[in-house]
Amino acid sequence: MKRTGFTMIELIFVIVILGILAAVAIPKLSATRTDAKVSTYASDVATALSDMGSYYTAHGEFGTVEEMTNVKFYKRDNSSSAVTLDPSNDYVYFNDSADTSCLSFKGGLDGNITIKSESNTSSECKGLNLAVANLTKTHSFGGSSVEY
Repeated sequence: MKRTGFTMIELIFVIVILGILAAVAIPKLSATRTDAKVSTYASDVATALSDMGSYYTAHGEFGTVEEMTNVKFYKRDNSSSAVTLDPSNDYVYFNDSADTSCLSFKGGLDGNITIKSESNTSSECKGLNLAVANLTKTHSFGGSSVEY
């Protein structure tokens, strides 16, 4: 009687090949997830800056972050209630998924918004800082520093 099936060696080879594929695929999947978060955060930062500039242009002053944009911001103590973007308040912070500060925003009386990178070493913050490198500066929406 002849038996058909896989030999033990063939099964071991298949298991080894599947292990190699998994070892290659899992880090790629993790990196893709981080890249997607960084892309989302970069889009949120650009949207928040645009929304804040539009609000200042329409009202002549900065209001609370909740009035100006739907992007979530925090204060230094991680509270998010009535965060105001003006010179009398501390910076407001844009946080990553681990609730650590990546970027700080500060508003000025003459319509300036200064965006600075925080010294955070998470992979999301590093990626965000690279993605928005051209945004981390002072943006003028009013006053004498606006150029036409």
